[in-house]
Amino acid sequence: MTRTNFDYLSADPAFSSFSDTAISAEKIYSIDTAACVVNCRRALEFAVKWLYSVDTSLKLPYQDNLATLINTEEFKKLISWDLRKRISFIRILGNNAAHGSAQFTPDQAELALENLFIFLDFIAYCYSPAYKPRTFDRTLLKNQDTTLPPLKEETPLARLINENKPLKNELTARRTQREPSYVTKPLEISEYKTRKIYIDTQLIDAGWEKGKDWLDEYELTGMPNRGGIGYADYVLFGDDGRPLALIEAKKTCKDPAIGRQQAKLYADLLEQKFGKRPVIFLTNGFETRIWNDTKYPERKVSGIYAKRDLEKEFAKLAFRTSLENIQINTSISGRYYQMEAVKAVCRAFDTENRRKALLVMATGSGKTRTVISLVDILIRHGWVKNVLFLADRNLLVTQAKRSFNALLPDLSLTNLGEEKDSLTARAVFSTYQTMINAIDDVKDENGGRLFTCGHFDLIIIDEAHRSIYNKYKDIFSYFDAHLVGLTATPKDEVDKNTYDTFELESGVPTYGYDLAQAVSDGYLVDFLTIETKLKFIEEGIIYDDLTDEEKEEYEKDFTSEDGEVPESINSAALNEWIFNTDTIRQVLAVVMKNSLKTDFGSNIGKTIIFAKNHHHAEKIYEIFGREYPHYPPNYCRVIDNYTNYAQSLVDEFSNPNKLPRIAISVDMLDTGLDVPEILNLVFFKKVYSKAKFWQMIGRGTRLCPGLIDGEDKKQFYIFDFCGNFEFFRVMKKGKEAPCQTSVQERIFNLECEMAFKLQALEYQTDELIPFRQSLIDDLVGKIRELNRDNFAVKQHLKYIDQYASKEAFRVLTYEKTLLLADEIAPLILPYKDEASAVRFDALIYGLELAFLAGNKYKKATRDLNKKVRALADISTIPEILEQRELIQKILHTDYVKEAGIKEFEHIRTNLRGLMKYILLDEITRYDTNFSDKIVDTKWAVSDLDDGALQNYKAKAEFYLRQHQDEEVIAKLRSNIPLTPEDVKKLEKILWKDIGSKKEYEKEIGDKPLGVFVREIIGLDMRSAKEAFAKYLNDTNLDSRQIYFVNRIVEYIVRNGLMPDLSVLQTSPFTDKGSVVEIFTDLSMWNGIRQVIDKINSNAMTA
Repeated sequence: MTRTNFDYLSADPAFSSFSDTAISAEKIYSIDTAACVVNCRRALEFAVKWLYSVDTSLKLPYQDNLATLINTEEFKKLISWDLRKRISFIRILGNNAAHGSAQFTPDQAELALENLFIFLDFIAYCYSPAYKPRTFDRTLLKNQDTTLPPLKEETPLARLINENKPLKNELTARRTQREPSYVTKPLEISEYKTRKIYIDTQLIDAGWEKGKDWLDEYELTGMPNRGGIGYADYVLFGDDGRPLALIEAKKTCKDPAIGRQQAKLYADLLEQKFGKRPVIFLTNGFETRIWNDTKYPERKVSGIYAKRDLEKEFAKLAFRTSLENIQINTSISGRYYQMEAVKAVCRAFDTENRRKALLVMATGSGKTRTVISLVDILIRHGWVKNVLFLADRNLLVTQAKRSFNALLPDLSLTNLGEEKDSLTARAVFSTYQTMINAIDDVKDENGGRLFTCGHFDLIIIDEAHRSIYNKYKDIFSYFDAHLVGLTATPKDEVDKNTYDTFELESGVPTYGYDLAQAVSDGYLVDFLTIETKLKFIEEGIIYDDLTDEEKEEYEKDFTSEDGEVPESINSAALNEWIFNTDTIRQVLAVVMKNSLKTDFGSNIGKTIIFAKNHHHAEKIYEIFGREYPHYPPNYCRVIDNYTNYAQSLVDEFSNPNKLPRIAISVDMLDTGLDVPEILNLVFFKKVYSKAKFWQMIGRGTRLCPGLIDGEDKKQFYIFDFCGNFEFFRVMKKGKEAPCQTSVQERIFNLECEMAFKLQALEYQTDELIPFRQSLIDDLVGKIRELNRDNFAVKQHLKYIDQYASKEAFRVLTYEKTLLLADEIAPLILPYKDEASAVRFDALIYGLELAFLAGNKYKKATRDLNKKVRALADISTIPEILEQRELIQKILHTDYVKEAGIKEFEHIRTNLRGLMKYILLDEITRYDTNFSDKIVDTKWAVSDLDDGALQNYKAKAEFYLRQHQDEEVIAKLRSNIPLTPEDVKKLEKILWKDIGSKKEYEKEIGDKPLGVFVREIIGLDMRSAKEAFAKYLNDTNLDSRQIYFVNRIVEYIVRNGLMPDLSVLQTSPFTDKGSVVEIFTDLSMWNGIRQVIDKINSNAMTA
């Protein structure tokens, strides 16, 4: 009988549950490669289950399918990274073979057999009593005796566990002894293996079927080489038999761009042969680029498109029309700036060939309507089929879906978080977190991934200044779609730059419409500020300023254990852990007395009070009920994340006819709430983020006709009790918090930085060399446990595989630590330990890094002392009492001050498990009633410069709109020709006062100054009507002609001039007919044209 590579397994009865299946896999190789792959997977599953039955380190998970068994923490610790890659390859290939969804080449089946051999060799090495080294012998695959052993039924895992129970301790002990000396057989990845392991897996994952719609080594004649023949690595075909795409593959160590010219030549030949030019993919298995070389520049993508996505792409390219002369549905977005915004995005996508756009529009100006109008245009013009709307809160997702449903009723919609039966809808609405889970979990009708990388054609990001920077950014790199961001408050910090995300210059969005302009245009309302200073909020509570009675209360509450009475309590403590009744009472009194009211003064207008925290909010609510008992019970309510059914309460507050009138909010209503009836905002907390501050102000800017006893809402009030406006007048950009990172990400980065620092000569000691190695072991372990099937992980495989070996950390550079922080740290999985213990690890690692860097980490030292003191206060717990000596050393000696790595590690390992006993939420809170007083109140008009568009053009526009009464600007607005002296004045304003001539030319180009100014400020309506008076006052004009001239006047008033007369061939000018149809007397039309030319020339003279 012919030998197989797996015969040796039969000699050991312990391996009987999987040996015959492995032998069958090899024997059937030459007959049926798909059956070979299926049996490889079966043998793998049987062997994995056998491992669980014989090794005490493996704990049975909640279910015993293969995918679950190989992804437990215990299994990942036992099985090396390289072996797990081989296992994953067998599993994916076997799953597809079992479902009959792919054909398999002998090469693929051979690689599956080899990977199975190496995995079973590891098992034999670790568990067999008489192991012999072996290598995989490919020659045995030929001329196999195809007599198969009887097909062995799978032994249930419960029975296996029971049968192997007597062997368990013996086999585990053997594995424990042998495993450390096992030498991993590395994957040597050639160009061929690259395809087999990475690219083939990508294609299978995307639903392509080998031999049916995917051909390897596709021969093409006509190449410029000696033989005239070339072989395209992969060609992917559509159902019509014509090519959809070709893939040029290179080794994993090579830049995929190396194959660019070769791929172009193959595409030329395929186009000649089939009359259809395929999309080009360039890949090395890790990094993939798509190149539709007749439409778009080459760009990076997360993977190969599925067939349905490529077919959709070709259909779009065939049927889409130009976005140059679009007809906007004015019932969706009828305001001029909304239409301009839609046109700007269309221009960016079409004329400029961009794939990303950012709309910076004031809160309340109708960003959602604008983007709905954009979707309408892109669908009608064939640019978009599937749309994804993303937001970071359920409230925003729900509001957006409602708006889309109302304005585009024929578009199928689904809320991914609520509706599971309509996932194939054209427009999907989701939070970031829901979408992250859905990418991996939601399947199509064939069991494949529904949300493939090419599924969506357009992604809309609401509030694009938030949530796009850290862990959610992988969504945008996974989906290859046009991107539109919406925000009123973009960020331009180093680590949070909204403009960078959309590949734009800072301060220069695709289209901008700020609050000042919206108020000037009458589309949003202005505000007044009532800035009130209270003594305690400004100065804190000072003991000497209190009355004798109050001093007594102060001493009772705040005297320390040592009998010391603090001279004062910092103002930061107010509303954090000290809640002073009189302070809250005075704030409410100012608001209730001075607020804007409705119902002829009997009711306060809808009001939001921004509170510092939940306890603060509850205290305000309590005192309001006590001070204003005559109002109905629901007149004032707390709305925050502690509220059950918070959305229903938000809906009630949003209803003008329902209570509450006052909403006390902690973060929940700061952004995204659309309630036009809001008349008062109360800042009872400090805000440091400029973006958040202006978002909060935006809650009150919306118009509301007839709100105040039949009168329209013309303004709203902002009550500021915490000096926020004063702060932002000085700190124009505010003080943004750094990007938030998870604790596991923080620890990973700290370990990387310590491993980098510990390379220095002075740290090569008997104590620190093994410590560095332990850090590296931990880092590599965390990288190896990442799930390679996860969509986010797949996008970083190049770096994950690079750093999955300890050798990669042998020499670290600073640049490498930055790369690890950027590419891998955000993917690290949460720890299974107590969260309190993990946070303590991060604290101590921070102290260790500070020690290595020679820095004093005072805050961390204080935090450590605070935690240890908290442990000392609960020393009745036996585990804490055991660490009495260490606790006392930390609190009462210079132990921490003089500590090194050894001492810090001693602290970490001994105290981390005790952190769970510290109840951090049990902060002592004090309710006081000291007499506070108002020290200053100032009413002020608004300063609407929110700094959102801080580039030259934005500054120029703002200046010109604010200074329309200056003589030279007034002349341009009034259609009066400029003198040479006027031109000099204009040059001074634009080239000196606002910026430089160089800045003007960089952003505006060579546009005449007068034209630039006129485009911004427009033309005065009276002056425009005077210019056309001859025609407007002509009683011989018919209604169509009067309509036409009035439309010209309106256009010029808004745009300043009309240099391009082709606009007259579009709506609304053509609504009553064309120029020729309306003006049968061409002399009349020529006269009108001369007036237009004169208006233009009055600006051109500048």
